[in-house]
Amino acid sequence: MRIWGKVFGFIIGFMFGKIFGGLFGLYLGHLYDKKQRFSSLIQQAGKRQAIFLNTTFAVMGHVAKASGRVTEADIHIATLLMDKMQLSGQIRQDAQAAFRSGRQADFNLQQQLADFKNVTHSRHELLQMFLEIQIQTALSDGELHVKEQQVLTVIAKELGLSAVLKDLLARWQAEFAHHQSAQGSKMSIDDAYMLLGVSVEATDQQVKRAYRKLMNEHHPDKLVAKGLPEEMMSLAKTKAQDIQAAYESIKNQRNMR
Repeated sequence: MRIWGKVFGFIIGFMFGKIFGGLFGLYLGHLYDKKQRFSSLIQQAGKRQAIFLNTTFAVMGHVAKASGRVTEADIHIATLLMDKMQLSGQIRQDAQAAFRSGRQADFNLQQQLADFKNVTHSRHELLQMFLEIQIQTALSDGELHVKEQQVLTVIAKELGLSAVLKDLLARWQAEFAHHQSAQGSKMSIDDAYMLLGVSVEATDQQVKRAYRKLMNEHHPDKLVAKGLPEEMMSLAKTKAQDIQAAYESIKNQRNMR
């Protein structure tokens, strides 16, 4: 707790204006302490977001290396992600360096994930989005290699997301198929059900609940408020758009209101 501004403000104010001067100095000191706290919070937030970004790309590099070698598709997906996030200058250089560091033999995955959990305060939505980005990297070539599956299993376990890994893999495969289709085409009904994580036998109410849950988890503004770097908002928006597209496909197929 910062109080030195108040202390010195009161002392100096008292010296020149006795009790009224002291109170005025106390008030000015309070404003100074408040400004210092705000500046400190801004610096801490910037540091957390830098760790978020660098850890994301470092683990992406590790996942890419898991299949035995980093392919052009792996590098392409990392570059596309940087482009989509509009990373430039030093931030982009740091992300590229982090991606390369994750490919090294001495990369400590568990420690990186522990640091990541700490900086995100173990917020479920942020951890899940992080895992989804790593799944996207693993499936960038359209298939999941055994060693990539093993690394994803470790990541999910360390983040406390083992129970949802299978569902997340299925959802991303549906998204991948949708994005590989002709631009502007509607999402297939099979992919729509898979993305929402419901079966064709689900009731309309179950479909609506699944849709609302996913939209709540991937709402861009909520994720940023919880600590998602603003550079990653475009990723959250794309995810939300895919969820919306899946829901609209099912609604139209069922004539839901």
